[in-house]
Amino acid sequence: MKFLRFKNKNGKASYGQFLGDKVLEIRGDIFGEYEITNTEYNLTALKFLPPCSPTKIVAVGLNYQDHAREMKKKLPDEPLLFIKPATSVIGHEDRIIYPSHMSTRVDFEGELGVVIGKRAKWLNEDNAIDHVFGYTCINDVTARDLQAKDIQYSRAKGFDTFAPIGPVIETELDPNDLEISTSLNDVIMQHSRTSELIFNVSRLISFISRVMTLLPGDIIATGTPSGIGPMRIGDKVEIELEGIGTLRNYVA
Repeated sequence: MKFLRFKNKNGKASYGQFLGDKVLEIRGDIFGEYEITNTEYNLTALKFLPPCSPTKIVAVGLNYQDHAREMKKKLPDEPLLFIKPATSVIGHEDRIIYPSHMSTRVDFEGELGVVIGKRAKWLNEDNAIDHVFGYTCINDVTARDLQAKDIQYSRAKGFDTFAPIGPVIETELDPNDLEISTSLNDVIMQHSRTSELIFNVSRLISFISRVMTLLPGDIIATGTPSGIGPMRIGDKVEIELEGIGTLRNYVA
């Protein structure tokens, strides 16, 4: 099932069930109790919102072998973690704001996002997937020049608008072998499969849950394949994931 959040023409924000060009409004919280109503909207009459409101995005660095080679770094022995703040989150069709006051190179990084469905702490790999609500697309936007300059990634990864997510959350999906691609102005720049992850989704959830408590709506950004590159003001960037759809944003 595909879930989204949207705002209707009257400005009301709701969850919805995504049905192609139609949306059925949901009453309640998809991470708690909810019901799917008979209130129907045409998709073209709605504004997409981020499909959830994470308290944090836990991102994983160097989780594809080809990306590690691209960055000229050795393969990690365990997942490399950093945090993107909740204030970096934007939705489908929203604008990525280029922080030209600090950076001269801002890159796209297309990734599979894992949306946590229930409180997760000290999980084993064999029960980790039970705590997943679903999966979405995420663009781990990065100020590459600042990443090279700083010891920590907080500044390079944490600007407002640097975590586009969406357009939907797909709940019925096997994350272990999905096609993933990133296009810049309709030219494919990244293309891989999630089977190429160094640490798979179950391993990541288990590992992270032994560091910090994951809450409903939190997102794990699982890493990006090779082909990262810069975006410029006016560009269109699209992250496409098999079974989920395409997340589209513009640089402003």
